[in-house]
Parts: sequence; structure tokens; C-alpha cells
Amino acid sequence: MNPTSPLAGKSVFVTGGARRLGRAIALTLAQAGADVAISYRSSEAEALETTAAIAALGRRSLAVPCDVRSETSVRSAVAQVTAAFGRLDILVNNAAVFASAALESLSLDQWDTVFETNARGPFLVAREALPHLRAARGRIVNMGSLGGIHAWAGHAHYCASKAALHMLTQAMAKAFAPDVSVNCVAPGWIALQDEPQDATPKISSDEIPDALDSSRAEGITPYFPASFAGRVGSQAESSGDSSPVAPSFPKPMPSRAELQAARFAAKTPMGRNGNADDVAQAVLFFSTGPHFITGQTLVVDGGLGLS
Repeated sequence: MNPTSPLAGKSVFVTGGARRLGRAIALTLAQAGADVAISYRSSEAEALETTAAIAALGRRSLAVPCDVRSETSVRSAVAQVTAAFGRLDILVNNAAVFASAALESLSLDQWDTVFETNARGPFLVAREALPHLRAARGRIVNMGSLGGIHAWAGHAHYCASKAALHMLTQAMAKAFAPDVSVNCVAPGWIALQDEPQDATPKISSDEIPDALDSSRAEGITPYFPASFAGRVGSQAESSGDSSPVAPSFPKPMPSRAELQAARFAAKTPMGRNGNADDVAQAVLFFSTGPHFITGQTLVVDGGLGLS
């Protein structure tokens, strides 16, 4: 195995790989030498941009439309990928939806909408891809969530769907062994900076909304990243007051999203929020590490779940 191109000669299919975490994963695996296919549902323009970026790395790339909720759509997408690449070595089940709702008023449609993408989707894609993965002694990496381990009251259907995916990972690992290894990456709070650097950071679907109020209750002093250093007064930073003091110069105060991100960084033992590369590198580990490792869920949260 070439240490600089550990996936040379391998082909990968990343569902929901057009943007955000999916794009980062696709590009990281391409940089490791793989040919990469991605699926999209409504993000065709972004999908074409991502495949162009993969091609620029000297790898074969493909974007296929796919609704992971549909058995017919999944079957067509996998057939297109294997026809184009001739094989399939790694499947990354990344496509997912995030939603919030009060549990007491959660409708059946809301529940089913989340589960049919987050739990049924990975099952359908894995089942369809399995013959190709077995032939290649391949791997499956499912994208779980810290929310599948720690309950968030306002996101019960999302948390339950990711917990189901974590258990599905273990069931797949036993059912598909010894030919296919199956593991799961569970991100925590991931800040996605896919806009210009002065823009508000994009927060992944694996954000933890309930923790903002709890961090206030615990009296946590916000950690202010360099991206907006100086936009809060020095009195707030020195006094330990969790409420920023307005600066004496006319600059805008940090947005609620920025303050929320800062509070999560303060709660995280590693002293910062995660980024897309942290997650992509975890996927790369399961894609290139020992095939003997299977049935594992790797939490990528900087220790936030320990708080």
C-alpha cells in the first residue's frame, strides 16, 4: 500500500456527497487515491462542483441522482456507480436529514420523514451495494451522530434515528462479516466554514441546540475564537461574565450562532469545535485501517460528550 495514496485503485460511493460534510469526505478519500462517486437529491450544481474538484485531483468522479428513501432510486444509483468504476470498495452512508420538534407534538409524518432517510436509507444502500462490496472485501462507513448517544429533548426523532443507525452498524458488522467491515463515525458539534472567512460559520446537522441554555445555566464563560476576537469587550473576557459587554468601538456584536459555537468550544475538552476535516479523517481511518476492525462507532466530538 502506498502510504501517500492508500486508496489507489479503490472506488468509493458517498451518499449525500455534494456539499458540507459529504463533500469533505469525498475530497479526502479522493486525495487518498480513490475514484469517488457521490449522490445528490436536490443539490445538482454543488454535486457537479464537487465532482470537478475530485477530477482536478486526478481521480475519476461521478455524480448520480439518488433518493435514498427509494428502493428503485438506490438500485439505479448503485448500478451507475459500479458500471462506471467496475467495482465498489467503500460505501459511505452520509445522506441524512436533521429536524427539530417538541416530542409531545411530534407528528407521525415528521417521525417517518427523518427515519426513512437516516435509518432506512443506509439499509437500502448497503443492501444494494453488498454483492459488490463482498467481491472487493470492502467496507461500509455509516455517519451517525453524538445525538444517537446523548438525547436532545427537542430532536427526539433525529436522535432515535441515529441511535438506530448505530445499532444497524453493529448488526451489519455481524451479518456481512468476514467479507465486509462496517463501522460508524458519530460527529458532535461541527462548524462548517464553506462560506468566505468573514461569514457566520455553518453548523452541521449534528449541532446540539439544547446545550446553549445549559451552558448559560452552568455559568460557562464563552471562548471567543480568533475569527471574531475583539468583537466583544475586554471586560467580558476578564470578568468571567457569560454575557458579552459591548465594545467601546462601533463593531457588530457576535451573532447568536457565533456565541453558541463559542460556548460549545468552552464545553469541549479539546478547546475548540470540530471541523469537517476532523470528521473526514475519521472516515479515512475506517476506510484504510485494519479490515479486522468492525462494528465500532467512533465519536468525533473533541470530548464534548464527556461534559
